[in-house]
Amino acid sequence: MDTVPLRLRSRLLPALLTALGLALLANGLMSYTTAVQPPPEARALASYEPLPTLTGALTLPGGGGAVNPSFPPGRVATRIVIRRLNIDLPVILQDDKDGLFPLCDVALYQPLFGQPGQGRATYIYAHARVGMFLPLLRRSERADDGQSMIGMTVEVYTSDDWRFVYTISEVRRHTRDLNDAAATTTERLWLQTSEGPMGTVPKLQVVADFLSAAKVDPVAAHPAARPRICR
Repeated sequence: MDTVPLRLRSRLLPALLTALGLALLANGLMSYTTAVQPPPEARALASYEPLPTLTGALTLPGGGGAVNPSFPPGRVATRIVIRRLNIDLPVILQDDKDGLFPLCDVALYQPLFGQPGQGRATYIYAHARVGMFLPLLRRSERADDGQSMIGMTVEVYTSDDWRFVYTISEVRRHTRDLNDAAATTTERLWLQTSEGPMGTVPKLQVVADFLSAAKVDPVAAHPAARPRICR
């Protein structure tokens, strides 16, 4: 498992972050998660890169390693639950064979950020579609701009059978970069979904602060993931 983050880091880091500009425009991570819309015609996977081609590199908090010295190597997020929004999704790392456009019926973690318990930002994203992160988008579109989500708890389960509980503290609409997530030096969770159809640049970010962590039954931490290619 240790080789996966290293492989992805070497492949994506030069294209991920530079000078903390992180202006993830039309071809970036910020253009990936798509809002629900009428079923489109079947088409091939999007061919653009997951992040813009940038020069230079940025050192994330912790230098890409664990901020928490007791952080167990190999821990990754496996499940995300927001009970009050009826969100319950397996969390996976998208493999090269699946292309670059995010998969459906799962949430995805960004491996160049942290993992729960590492003492920095954990970044999880999914499409704004039924059965995925659509409830986040719908709440954000209300008159209160999603403030009704403040205080809701978010559970993130991990591969070593822990459950991390976070409390939503911010709802950020129409965001265009990952600057604040990249600069995070405390245990925080960042969720992303789209605010429009494929290619829409501004994204919805929901930020949650760490509350607690506890061991759980392995069954709860390892839901069956059945990702599919979005059409």
